[in-house]
Order: sequence, then C-alpha cells, then structure tokens
Amino acid sequence: MTTKAMKPKKEKVKTGPFEPEIQAAAERIVEAYDIVMRSEDGRWIGHALEYPEAIGVGNSVQECMTATRECLIAGVGTMLERGQTPPVAARQNLRTEQVNMRLTPEEKALLESRSRAKGFRGVADYMRSAVLAEK
Repeated sequence: MTTKAMKPKKEKVKTGPFEPEIQAAAERIVEAYDIVMRSEDGRWIGHALEYPEAIGVGNSVQECMTATRECLIAGVGTMLERGQTPPVAARQNLRTEQVNMRLTPEEKALLESRSRAKGFRGVADYMRSAVLAEK
C-alpha cells in the first residue's frame, strides 16, 4: 500500500476590500476599542486593549493611530466574514473573564456564610464587591 503526502489546503487570502456591510460593521466595532500607544526608538506603536495582536506603527501619533485602526478593521472584518465574534469593547464592562480559586472546605464555607450574611447572591458578588470597592 502506498501513501501520498497530502498538501495542506491554503486558505484563500482576501486581497480586495470587504463587502460594504462587513466594512461598516468592522469600523463600528473598532471605533469602540481603546487604543494604547507608546513611543519606542522614535516611532509610535499602537494596539487595542481588546485585540492586542493587531499592531500599528507610525512616525507620529496620528500615523500610528491610522495604521492601528486599519489593522484592527482588517482583523475584525476578517473575523466577521468567517462568522466569528470579534472581541467586545473593553468600555462595555462586560464580564467575560473568569478566575478560578482553590479553597479549603473551611474557606469556602466561610466565604459562603459571609456573603449570605451580607445579602449577596453568591461568593463571586461578595468577593467582587469587597475587592473592587478598594479602587
């Protein structure tokens, strides 16, 4: 029995613009993103908090902002075309991140007891309130 090596199929790379509705949706989503820029070796480098893989570089703040937005729109537009959900804007304050903790049975019981005594729905609300109130 002989086997032939299969060549992996290459994904088709888009070389032209997005469909108008995809472009508009991508621009609308990116507009809500928070862009962070820093100066490094005389050039500006930017990325969005929500999409740190999309990076823009420029000789000025404005060039960097434009390059970063273009890169973000390309990334978000590609995700939309593929039926994927792009990252949610950080300023929407949606709770999308999760933290897991290991506790002893006694610690868990104590947290549950204190959260109920203070009127919280659960341990997560109690802990969030206790820690984030320190801002």
